[in-house]
Parts: sequence; structure tokens; C-alpha cells
Amino acid sequence: MKKLIFASLAVLTLSALFAFDWPQNEILSDSFFSYFAQLRGGTIGTSLVFSESREVKAADSGRVLAVISEHDEDELFESTLGNAVILSHKNDLITVYGNLDSENTDSLYAMKDIETGTSFGTTGTSSWQEGEACLEFQVLDTKNHTYINPRILMPRIGKELPLTIKDVVAISKKGVSYDLATVKTMPSGVYTLYRERQETAMPYKTTVYVNGAIAESLSYDTLTEKDGRIAVSGKKNYDVNTVYPENDRQFLGEITLPKGKTQIMVVAADILGKEKQIVYTADVR
Repeated sequence: MKKLIFASLAVLTLSALFAFDWPQNEILSDSFFSYFAQLRGGTIGTSLVFSESREVKAADSGRVLAVISEHDEDELFESTLGNAVILSHKNDLITVYGNLDSENTDSLYAMKDIETGTSFGTTGTSSWQEGEACLEFQVLDTKNHTYINPRILMPRIGKELPLTIKDVVAISKKGVSYDLATVKTMPSGVYTLYRERQETAMPYKTTVYVNGAIAESLSYDTLTEKDGRIAVSGKKNYDVNTVYPENDRQFLGEITLPKGKTQIMVVAADILGKEKQIVYTADVR
């Protein structure tokens, strides 16, 4: 049964028009293998990766655009999605179902228009996932040229993975790093803020406040492109080099600290709106 989900104002209209069924049987919200926008293989992940090998089915009615083979003799390079099916839907949306078992894709070539719940067989180990037999599920908005977080269009069950905010550092334009948990004084100016990246859990939104005013807000409902690279939108479009400059760091925003007693509050929210926050104070000179 389809369920209407409102995830954020940015996708309110889209969510009101659509709600996809699950492309696999439902699993708990805290048990995906990899979440949308998480760091994967040196880039920002555009897929929601499921955690088990199960039957894959169409999340909505649509038309088959392509059936991709892991070893297509007509292609110069092997598919990074492995065996995959690509469907087009209403309102310029496309869904991609990757890492399918090769034995199930041959029969899909003859399909055109299909209904919600049409089976694509089971997942396999055909994509670049180091042997993990997990579904790679993507949603693309071709009109706005963005990847959409599939979870905002899918029913959700169960609790989310807990978010943590720790080891927050502010890095000045000169490259000097300040640990906000211990620093007492720091110079005024522009800083980039980072938290320790969680290996699996992924915030849906992060917001940084300076003296009560929003200084930066990053939402992971969609991803766009910057100079041909996947990017997260905030005050600017930030690519992987900024969002994940190191394996254990995640970007929180670019902020300006004025002189005086300054309060910095960092808030991380999951997709259900549950927030984790921490407040720092410093004497900015």
C-alpha cells in the first residue's frame, strides 16, 4: 500500500504527487547497507543500497528505458551498476535498479510498459560492491537534473540509526584547525566546519547557527552536479572534496565568526525530524 510522506519543504510538491512502493520487501529504516549521500568509493553516493539479497520489483508503474548487462559486448566499459533495469515514470522521474542477478535480466528486454510490483528477479553480485548482493536503487529527476533521496518517496518503518555530533572542528582560511570542544579563544573570520563522519548513519539535514542565526544548512533530500561531479547543495554546491575531505570527516558548512562572545550550535536531524544538537561558545577576537 502506498503511503504519502512529507520529508521537507524542498520536496513537498513532489511528495504530494508521488509515493513509491518499496523495490524490495520492507526492511527496518536502520538496516540499509549504505544510505543516500554517504561517502562511497571516493564519491558522494547517489544510491540507496539495501542490505539483503531479495526479490526486486518495480516501485511504480512506468516504461522500460533500458536493460543493462554486466558484460555487454556493445559497451566499451562494464556497467558499474552491474545488471540493471531503468524505468521512466510520470513527472520526469526515472528509477534505476542495479546489481541484479544475470539470470533474471534476459526476459526483461521484451518489456515495455509495466505495473507497480512487476518482478525483476533477485539481486546478485554484478555491480562494483565487492561481492555484496544488495540492490542499488536510484531515483533521478530529469527535469531538475538531480538525484532524489529514495527514502523521501518510500514508506518508512522502524527507528533510524542514532546520529552523533562529535569532534567538531573549525578550519580557518589559513588552514588552522580549532577543536570547538576545547578552544577558548579564536580569531574572527571565515571558517569551514566539520564533524566526525559516521560510518553508516547519515543525517538527513545539518544546520549550523551562529548566535542564533542560521549560518549554513545542508539537506540530503537531493544531490546535484558541480563541474560534472556529484554535489550537496547549501549556500553553494559542494562536491566530494569539500563534503568528505577525509574519510573520517563530514562537512557542516562555511560560517563567518564575528568578534565577541560567540555561540555556535550544530544540529543534525534524521529523516523523521529527530534532532541531535550541541552548542559551543568561544571568545572571538
